[in-house]
Amino acid sequence: MTADGAVRVVRASRPVPVGAVVSIFRRGAGDPTSRRDDAGWWFGWRTPDGPVTLRLSAPGGHGHEVRAQAWGGGASWMLDQVPALLGEEDDCSGFDADLHPLVREEWRRRPGWRVPRSGLVVQNLVASVIEQKVTGKEAFAGYRRLVRRFGEPAPGPGPELGLAVPPTPAGWAAVPSWEWLAAGVDPGRSRTVSAVVRYAGRLEECAAMPADAARARLTAVPGVGRWTWAEVAQRALGLPDEVSFGDYHVAKDMTWALTGTPQDDDALAELLEPWRGHRYRVQRLLELGGHHRPRRGPRMSTPTHLPTRGR
Repeated sequence: MTADGAVRVVRASRPVPVGAVVSIFRRGAGDPTSRRDDAGWWFGWRTPDGPVTLRLSAPGGHGHEVRAQAWGGGASWMLDQVPALLGEEDDCSGFDADLHPLVREEWRRRPGWRVPRSGLVVQNLVASVIEQKVTGKEAFAGYRRLVRRFGEPAPGPGPELGLAVPPTPAGWAAVPSWEWLAAGVDPGRSRTVSAVVRYAGRLEECAAMPADAARARLTAVPGVGRWTWAEVAQRALGLPDEVSFGDYHVAKDMTWALTGTPQDDDALAELLEPWRGHRYRVQRLLELGGHHRPRRGPRMSTPTHLPTRGR
């Protein structure tokens, strides 16, 4: 490890649109754990081996080669994970983009996009729990406040970049009740986070488990339901079929994009059935293409996500 960090150059199986692949890990514009600049993407994450600052860049744009630099105790672990993070483990065979002209167009525009896999279950699970039941703006502000107050500066160049690493499981468990409330996180969600970090070791094992077993283990935690499972599956486990059912906007946006009429989860499930095995792939392609139904009237103050129990 040098002042420039540990370095790995990954030659991917296809040209990689780095931003399109890894932007899913950004928790709002002010996310203290991520940063984008002209040189690439930066992340401050907590790996099983410790904190890490990760920089990803693709010289020349969307080429096959991606340069990864990492600083901190988690550098080696993170560099080993980079191919999966870029979507190299994602198998898109059997995906038929031609089933709908809009999906075909978005797939044509991003032929190198794949579902990424960070392998960081608890980090993504805690953030997803905080995002339950509230608007994105509220959730991102709360997460930002908690990470800044109870996390730590990211290693290497992290402090000068303003990057922070989320708290350890013990750090999350030690957050006082009034700090949760000050961050806009109600007791129900803070209790769920407490349960998550109590079993952090067992939950991190989900990264190496079959999808059904991982789902069963994660959703056994009180307060972790279908939506929260999907958010973790998409980011930490790289599963291409886990749609964000239960979200306030996703079903309406996707059905509007695919049919011209906003509809509910049941209608979305029926529409996506021909893509079973790749249903999240369709969701993310439409998101990357900016296909959101027109918003009319005053901005909503209701939660972004459905306020169902055990999400």
